[in-house]
Amino acid sequence: SLGSRADVSIISMSLGDLFSSGQITDAINYAHNQGKMIFCAAGTSFSITTFVGVIFPATLPNTIAVTGIKAGNVNSMEKCTTCHSGSLVDFVVTMEGLNDPDKRAITLANSGIAPTYTGGSSVATATAAGIAALVLGTDPNQTREDVLERMKQASNFYPNRNSEFGWGRI
Repeated sequence: SLGSRADVSIISMSLGDLFSSGQITDAINYAHNQGKMIFCAAGTSFSITTFVGVIFPATLPNTIAVTGIKAGNVNSMEKCTTCHSGSLVDFVVTMEGLNDPDKRAITLANSGIAPTYTGGSSVATATAAGIAALVLGTDPNQTREDVLERMKQASNFYPNRNSEFGWGRI
């Protein structure tokens, strides 16, 4: 498991459910106890469940919950069309055009060579984990808490948390 690998410092989890899982909770707690920084998607829904706040496992205290927002003013945010938000969100990443839900992040092609576009809290989570890796790369001796504190300080709502978008955009 990634939790026991010494060469892994950051874990990105783009999965979620409305219900908890003891096995996933145990794995996250184990990885956290091994010093891992664990980013989890706050939730992406394509149906009526978009009203639900942050979903499991991003609800766990040993995770860092991330969601996607629409482009726009840094201080007045709007969650992306399919993204969940709420008081448990720690960070956000721009994932969608302000007035164009089809304007999303570019990604590898599903097939062939033409790129495709994707969004949601899963992509936002991978992006935030990548930012954490860049911060860690400036000094590999930093602890998980050091990296998290630097990310918070670089976010637009710091030193205060927003009730829906956490520390905000990094």
